[in-house]
Amino acid sequence: MTQHPDVNVVGGDLLPCSTAPLTGFYRNGCCSTGDEDVGSHTVCVETTDEFLQFSKDVGNDLSTPHPEWGFAGLEPGDRWCLCSSRWLQAYQAGFAPKVVLGATHERALEVVPIDALVAHAAPLALDDSEV
Repeated sequence: MTQHPDVNVVGGDLLPCSTAPLTGFYRNGCCSTGDEDVGSHTVCVETTDEFLQFSKDVGNDLSTPHPEWGFAGLEPGDRWCLCSSRWLQAYQAGFAPKVVLGATHERALEVVPIDALVAHAAPLALDDSEV
């Protein structure tokens, strides 16, 4: 496994995205990535009803639980490391969820323009202990 350095899209250390639900390609709570992460699960998002329905409609159902995979399903407000191409697809369709810039890996910039991410930046939380 070759993991890339944990740097976010604004040049700082990559912050955690979510541990409840536990997210990330490596299931470490961060949008860390590496050579084996072909989907580039690098964009930390805050899910919405609209985004979850869009994702389901285009064949990536993130809201239905799959206990056999240890996946409880996402609910609006959950944070999740989303594939950069899926975020761009949602953005182009008008359903892009908010992005946690400090928890979004710089590799996302290979697919998504920084201006699009900044335009959809989630407000800074005063207390990220709920991550």
